[in-house]
Amino acid sequence: MSETPSNTLQYRFDGPEEAPVLILGPSLGTTWHMWDRQVPELAQQWRVFRFDLPGHGGAPAHPAGSVSDLAERLLATLDGLGVQRFGYAGCAFGGAVGLELALRHPERVASLALIAASPRFGTADEFRQRGVIVRTNGLDPIARTSPDRWFTGGFAASQPAITEWAVQMVRTTDPGCYIAACEALAAFDVRAEIGLVGVPTLVLAGSDDQVSGPAEARTLVAGIPDARLAVVPGASHLVPVEQPAAVTDLLVHHFATAWQPAYDSVTGQTAVPGIPVRAMPTMPPQPLQSQQPVAVAEIAAAPVPQPPQVMGRPDPYDAGLKARREVLGDAHVDRTLAQADEFAADFQEFVTRYAWGEVWDRPGLDRRTRSCVTLTALVAGGHLEELAVHTRAALRNGLTPDEIGEVLLQAAVYCGLPAASGAFRVAQQVVREETTPGE
Repeated sequence: MSETPSNTLQYRFDGPEEAPVLILGPSLGTTWHMWDRQVPELAQQWRVFRFDLPGHGGAPAHPAGSVSDLAERLLATLDGLGVQRFGYAGCAFGGAVGLELALRHPERVASLALIAASPRFGTADEFRQRGVIVRTNGLDPIARTSPDRWFTGGFAASQPAITEWAVQMVRTTDPGCYIAACEALAAFDVRAEIGLVGVPTLVLAGSDDQVSGPAEARTLVAGIPDARLAVVPGASHLVPVEQPAAVTDLLVHHFATAWQPAYDSVTGQTAVPGIPVRAMPTMPPQPLQSQQPVAVAEIAAAPVPQPPQVMGRPDPYDAGLKARREVLGDAHVDRTLAQADEFAADFQEFVTRYAWGEVWDRPGLDRRTRSCVTLTALVAGGHLEELAVHTRAALRNGLTPDEIGEVLLQAAVYCGLPAASGAFRVAQQVVREETTPGE
């Protein structure tokens, strides 16, 4: 176990000290205990390192603002322990951290396994909406629906103790850290870069995963040059929990046979690490394990994408479109741009480039403050249709319903009661729609 300053992570080790290090990264809302069924077998060959996300599993609540931030904290933790090179297996959010490590610090990663992972998880809207729900209702609605996302229906019904354990894991997570992790996943998108992953990679998905399943897995395998696909039958999102024996077998085989040697830049030699390779054990049959064979397929590499060259000052349009999507949501922006015919196209380009690229993207004010200013200005102008749009944006930017109410009360004093009365009706409806958990 560990003492945890704000720039490092809570961790634990299992296995012999002299063995190569294998890191297991957790999914959002879980703790390192999601890997309990894999550790006994893996720890026979590797020094298994597990970590908790901030605010998860009793870890200190130091929110991480991005997947990159989490990867840097993990490396700082490993640096403090003298661990320079390692294998890495991560599930979902943990898989995003693994991709970040392989892309930004390839010299540290000897082999990679991505479980229930994706180069982009859903849409930014989905994760920001989840953050809005947590700000308003706490984590209970997310906790109650987690088994539906994580497990197949049959497993959840037959394993009530594991199902309740999953619910309690989410309930005991720090809400602020959960929201920060949602924001990190909303911004995570490495689709254009996965061709640059240069380590042997196992991509593993549950056949019934509706969050990041076989389709997302195939996208990763098609893009990563040295990747193999494994689809585990009878499993949903938390594959290591639902099908522990199948996942253990796949990880043992992958890390025992696909460990990229370290390159010594001084001597120009390749050092072969002393990884003990032994025959895979036969796992005893378990009543809840599917006995179907796991499908493993080779897929050809995709061409490596070349970054565009930018000359001079960047056009603010791209930054504006990114800010517009982050604040208003992909669905709203897509709908607005799709409705813009030839007559209105120039106006939409103008709005994106100057309102969003030149003003909203300026560093002088944070987005919460800009939302407060925008709501007040819209009340003053009587622009109730735009007020509805920007009330949703304010929630996405981190304002709580109570804070939005305070802004409208302030506006009532300086903009007039009739204007504020209409504004409260509009905002009340939006808040009710946005903060009511879905079934």
